[in-house]
Amino acid sequence: MKVGIVGLTQSGKTTLFRAITQGKAPIDEYGGKSNIGVVAVPDERMDWLVEKNNPKKVTPATIEVIDSAAKIGGDQKTKITADLYRDIQAVDALIHIVRAFTSPAGEPPTPGKDARDLTEELILADLQSVETRLTRIEKSLHGVKQGATTPQTMERDLLLQIKDTLEAGEFIKSLSLTPDQEKLVKGYDFMSQKPQIIVANISEEEIGQPESEAVKELRAYCEESSIPMLVLSAKVEAEIAELPEDEQKEYLEAMGLEKPARDRLIAETYRSLGLITFFTAGEPEVRAWSLRVGSPVVDAAGTIHSDLARGFIRAEVGHYDDVKSAGGWEEAKRAGVVSLHMKDYIVQDGDILYIRFKV
Repeated sequence: MKVGIVGLTQSGKTTLFRAITQGKAPIDEYGGKSNIGVVAVPDERMDWLVEKNNPKKVTPATIEVIDSAAKIGGDQKTKITADLYRDIQAVDALIHIVRAFTSPAGEPPTPGKDARDLTEELILADLQSVETRLTRIEKSLHGVKQGATTPQTMERDLLLQIKDTLEAGEFIKSLSLTPDQEKLVKGYDFMSQKPQIIVANISEEEIGQPESEAVKELRAYCEESSIPMLVLSAKVEAEIAELPEDEQKEYLEAMGLEKPARDRLIAETYRSLGLITFFTAGEPEVRAWSLRVGSPVVDAAGTIHSDLARGFIRAEVGHYDDVKSAGGWEEAKRAGVVSLHMKDYIVQDGDILYIRFKV
């Protein structure tokens, strides 16, 4: 799964990327090339599974994060660059960072306005894409009998509906599309159809303090738009990420923080993608796997390896909480909390799976 970080100029976009990926990406105020990193999804359940199984290999679930090189805002004003589509069109979700601190130049934060400005940019990018495609479709329909239904006319009608939505200032994800319509527009990778999380980037001095009026303004916008929102200081988070692990806890305690905010952000991003985690655990490897909410166990088997799905017989399933309470996998089987399921069983977050198969 891929997540793109977007934000207006000087919002702290690359600093947030460094915090999330625990890396050292160069800060480039003028745009350049995008930064790409892979991050592990924090999951405390892995610690117990590793301790219990003492595996040779440990593999957490991961998300790929892209720090877009797009230059939005500043001298660009409201003009969006082609970089936005080039870098992050294919991502599955967006992290939208908004400046909620006074800039080095002394400019007060206007996070509500900034969030709306970038929203307009995303909508404009989608609108341009729709209009370009509609022009091509209309050309291809020359000579087609009026009133006839073809794949092209169906696509045109849907795009016209989307165009009306975008021109009204609404995201495409606000539309109730049928599964067939979802499939039809999937290839467009519309920006305003992607799940989005807004991050209010506050100053170090504001950590642990009551929310400022600027942050409250942004929160009101997020509630109005049904967008999840987190508050953090990207600068502090990046500083924590660059410390050795044994020093991070001490730093967090000094800042009055229980855990890095990046962990909450990664977890929230994971949820926004509609993902759950299931586990496979044994002496060779303890591994966390990502799966879409509502997926049957045969899909989980295919996520592990295509042969497991092809030759699927049954799945042994024990939920993490039950297995831990019992003291381990074999103990859980003796306690009767491990059950056998056929391929239509819907996997739950925290399930530990053993797939029986034959090919």
